[in-house]
Amino acid sequence: MTMGKAKKAWGGRFAGPTERRVEEYTASLPFDWRLYPYDIQGSIAYARALTKAGVLTEVERGRIIGGLEEIKKELDDGRLDPDPTYEDIHMYIEGRLIEKIGEVGGKLPTGRSRNEQVALDLRLYLKAEIGEIRAEIRELQEALLEQAERYLDVVMPGYTHLQRAQPILWAHHLMAYVEMLHRDAQRLRDCLERNNVMPLGSGALAGTAYPIDRAELAQDLGFPRVSRNSVDAVSDRDFALEFLAGASIIMIHLSRLSEEIILWASAEFAFVDVPEAFATGSSLMPQKKNPDVAELARGKAGRIFGDLMGLLTTMKGLPLSYNRDLQEDKEPVFDAVDTLRGTLQVLASLVRELRVNAERMRRATEEGFLNATDAADYLVSKGLPFRQAHEVVGKIVRDCLDHGKRLDQLSLKELVRYSPLFDEGFFGYITLDASLHRRGIMGGTAPERVREAIQAARAELKKGDVKG
Repeated sequence: MTMGKAKKAWGGRFAGPTERRVEEYTASLPFDWRLYPYDIQGSIAYARALTKAGVLTEVERGRIIGGLEEIKKELDDGRLDPDPTYEDIHMYIEGRLIEKIGEVGGKLPTGRSRNEQVALDLRLYLKAEIGEIRAEIRELQEALLEQAERYLDVVMPGYTHLQRAQPILWAHHLMAYVEMLHRDAQRLRDCLERNNVMPLGSGALAGTAYPIDRAELAQDLGFPRVSRNSVDAVSDRDFALEFLAGASIIMIHLSRLSEEIILWASAEFAFVDVPEAFATGSSLMPQKKNPDVAELARGKAGRIFGDLMGLLTTMKGLPLSYNRDLQEDKEPVFDAVDTLRGTLQVLASLVRELRVNAERMRRATEEGFLNATDAADYLVSKGLPFRQAHEVVGKIVRDCLDHGKRLDQLSLKELVRYSPLFDEGFFGYITLDASLHRRGIMGGTAPERVREAIQAARAELKKGDVKG
């Protein structure tokens, strides 16, 4: 279904038509189309407020709300198409309303500006999307917890500088990402605090001249607070910037996870196997199985960073209050929402299906002197200052490298040449299991601590700390 050619809301001031290229250049309908549920939601609430203010009769309110509900159903069902003669979604819905119920539909914008209307729509949109994103963060956390529980006893090399450092549990490594995502969910919850402010009643910039009950209108729309300054309300996009900043940090974490999956899946590491459903092949090399999902997730981080930088740049020099530059706020927000949600969803599925090569991980942990710190700690337990112990073990490692040996392959006779403090207890002290169990401090990689961390994370998810 299509509509008649749109009239400009501001057309009375102008004697001639707008140049076609200007109409195309300034139109936002092709992308703000997705705001229609929130625009209609705001308009229905505003119609009720206008009735209480004495602007609309009960009959007029009923006709307006009925018309808006019909338009919502038409749009939900795909029976209306975007009409390029309309500037934006606000004018499109207003035009369709007047077409359906007559000139009484023209009473709806009384005292209301599109400046406040778009601010409301974007806030309502983000309110809904942030809730969905937080639920999807939870899904990824649950996928990580499933992996951690499935492979709780798997040992892997922990890394610093991408060099093997100390032995840790694979589950402990995964729980680091659970912690990151917990902070991400908290950041979005905090973002909602500042997003959930109702701007209606601000007019174009000076406040409406009609006795709108803003507190009741905010309650009707599910906002806990109303804006305190009309100039700020129509020109504020801090809430959108804050969301994009939060989305960027989430994507940093997802990109780091993706990078590790890519490394772990390589033949050089061979720690995990990426299922074929999450990989692609090569058009030239028949043997290839490429971790494209993880690579794209890593690449899409830059896209969301660009969304943030774009809106920051748009906002940085704007004088108060509203300027048409603010039309550029929606596309980066929409793009970030779509990209972030898609990435969270696909990574949750990928993480659940990862298969771990536990034997390869343990073998890598046994190589590279990951127990060297434990060797130094052993000498400390015998009374040697750590700096001296560090130097002694460093010399032992150097000699082992020259002779192709591991620490546990040295004889006691060889060890006492470096320090008389070595005895038979050394060999049990530097085993992988002993090393792990000694890290029993809160937050450490000892198996009992990791089990507790998993249980605590499960409890948080169950009671809704992350989602709520």
